[in-house]
Amino acid sequence: MTNVRISLARADDAPAIAEMSRRLIEAGLPWSWNESRVRHYVQHPECTVLTARDRRRLAGFAIMEFYDVHAHLSLLAVQPGYRKQGVGRLLLEWLESTARTAGIFTVNLELRASNEGALAFYRKLGYQELGTRRAYYAGREDALRMSRDLTVMPASRA
Repeated sequence: MTNVRISLARADDAPAIAEMSRRLIEAGLPWSWNESRVRHYVQHPECTVLTARDRRRLAGFAIMEFYDVHAHLSLLAVQPGYRKQGVGRLLLEWLESTARTAGIFTVNLELRASNEGALAFYRKLGYQELGTRRAYYAGREDALRMSRDLTVMPASRA
C-alpha cells in the first residue's frame, strides 16, 4: 500500500477536488461538482470531505453527506496511479467509521452503470445493488443504486 495520509479537506482543496471530479467521475457529462460546489460541501456541517495525500500530491478524495438515519456517498475518486493500493478503501473506511460513531448504519450511493471497476470495488466492500436509476446522469446515462448495512461485516474484511 502506498503511504497516504487521510485528512479533512480544506476550502483551498476545492479546485483540485473539482478538477479530479471533472476528469475522473464526470467525464463526458456536464460538470456539476465545480469548485464552488465542492467548497460548499467542505464547509457544510452535515458533510465530510476527505483527501488522501501522498506527501503533497492529491491521491484521492471522498465526499459524504450525513442525514438522520443514513449517509450518502456523493463522490469518491482515486488518481489512476494510486488505484488498487488501498486508497479508496481507506477513504471509505474512515467515512463508514464516522457514520457508525454518529449512529448511522446505512450508506447509500449511485455510480455509473458502465463503471465496472467501481462496481467491483463497492461489491468487495459489502455494498449491495438496489436497482437502476434510468438516465440519472444528465438524462443520458443510467446509475446503479447501492447500499451497505454497516452492522454487517463484509466477507472480504472478516
